[in-house]
Amino acid sequence: MQHIGNLFAFIGGLGMFLYGMNTMAEGLQKSAGNKMKQLLGYLTNNRLLGVLVGALVTAIIQSSSATTVMVVGFVNAQIINLTQAAGVIMGANIGTTITAWLVSASEWSAFLKPEFIAPLILGVGSFVLMFTKKEKYRQFSQIAVGFGILFIGLSFMSDSISMYRESAVFTKAFAMLGGNPILGILTGAVVTAIIQSSSASVGILQTLAMNGIVNWRSAIFITLGQNIGTCVTALLSSVGANKTAKRAAVIHLLFNVMGAILFGILMFIIFTLNPSFASSSINSTEISIFHTVFNISNTILLFPFANLLVALSGKIVRENGSEEEEELDDEELMMRHLDPRIMETPTFAVNSGIEEIVHMGEVTLKNYDRVCQELLKDKPSKKRLERVETIENYINDMETMLSGYFVQVLTLAITEQQRLEINNLHFIISDIERIGDYVKNIADLIERNAGIGGEFSDNANHDFEHLIQQVRKTIELAIWAITDDNMEMADKAIASEEKVDRMEQEVREKHINRLTRESCRVESGVIFLDIVNCLEKISDHADNIAKCVKNEQTLHK
Repeated sequence: MQHIGNLFAFIGGLGMFLYGMNTMAEGLQKSAGNKMKQLLGYLTNNRLLGVLVGALVTAIIQSSSATTVMVVGFVNAQIINLTQAAGVIMGANIGTTITAWLVSASEWSAFLKPEFIAPLILGVGSFVLMFTKKEKYRQFSQIAVGFGILFIGLSFMSDSISMYRESAVFTKAFAMLGGNPILGILTGAVVTAIIQSSSASVGILQTLAMNGIVNWRSAIFITLGQNIGTCVTALLSSVGANKTAKRAAVIHLLFNVMGAILFGILMFIIFTLNPSFASSSINSTEISIFHTVFNISNTILLFPFANLLVALSGKIVRENGSEEEEELDDEELMMRHLDPRIMETPTFAVNSGIEEIVHMGEVTLKNYDRVCQELLKDKPSKKRLERVETIENYINDMETMLSGYFVQVLTLAITEQQRLEINNLHFIISDIERIGDYVKNIADLIERNAGIGGEFSDNANHDFEHLIQQVRKTIELAIWAITDDNMEMADKAIASEEKVDRMEQEVREKHINRLTRESCRVESGVIFLDIVNCLEKISDHADNIAKCVKNEQTLHK
């Protein structure tokens, strides 16, 4: 019964360890807030910054697997390219060493021993979480609760196996794993693949090391295998993704396999030359040191060959020349940023949604340009007007998908400020969709005018040209305001809309004078006024978008 009780205690401790790590990561993500948005911007700059971003993000979310899955999502959504992804993946391996150092803290710092400080941290964090409503304090208390549970779980695992320190079964098992490097690497890879967290599997290995059960040879090869096993999550995530995303997952695998081979050969030579060192016990801190040295050295060694890794991934995942994306134009590649893999990191999920809103705005603006070109022609193209309607249907689909996406994001670990921001984004999505509706209305009015054989006078077309340009400027400024969260652009869009209102009044008065003089047909004259009304409504919705951006800026203060 004692052995069963110890097994239960180990499983319970592992559960607490994983839950604590997840809770702490959620708190860290919320606390990071908009800083994560800045990190996303760095991804698009250069590969070296990508390494730093990968390390920082992984340190925050406490999982290199989650970071790599997120990168696969970014590549699939065309946010970053493969070369940039390679840098982030390398950095993710460095960032994952933070958890190992946390676990080994009980050895190199008496103050951080789980049995000493974890209950206090957990207690203080829980009290603050229960009795405060201030978002900032709740975020830090969530980090404290996760930190405390993580260490208490670690203590449970350690206590449950402490009695097996001298067990012949463990000694023989790890001697066998150490004697066969391939078996040791496979063991580490399989355990990590099952748990889907290299941080957790390294933590388990460190717990065994704390009790003197693991020797140097077995620990090193198992650790190398753990780095390979963490690739399974990203490989599974890439199923169903495009070819480029699959290559990102393959780059992760190639990077870790190459590193494991290089260091595996080096350590095998060292252990062969020094058998006593190979069979000696390793402690938790020494595993942290090796884990860190391995990942940093591997990045330094392979970083110059990132382009070669990209090329090699292209050899493994080949183009078949029939990718659907190649046959479609930009307007038909509608939902390019909404990849479910990005949900692994809520702050990035919010920002990816904003990217897609901007894309929706750009598609709508192109449709506006298309319909205005037909408006100013003597003989509008029926095919292009049908195209306007087709794109409008896509815009409607985008609204539905974006709304559903943000509902999903609301279920993630996001801050209260981000929740309010998402509510604001729903209004922006709706306003863009309404602009699309009015664009289609203009197309219908053009067709109706053509159907009755109506034509607009040169003066009417001249008025249209000026109004069209000013309305376009308002839409464009509003989209720029969303793109950069730019208050100045929002103010310019609002000012531009006011100018549209004045122009609309002038155009109406001039047109009524033309009707009075009977210089244009009444039927076409009515259609003219309806189109002017649509243009003014489009400008109104662009104005709404700009005001939403200003409201969003207020939320950030």
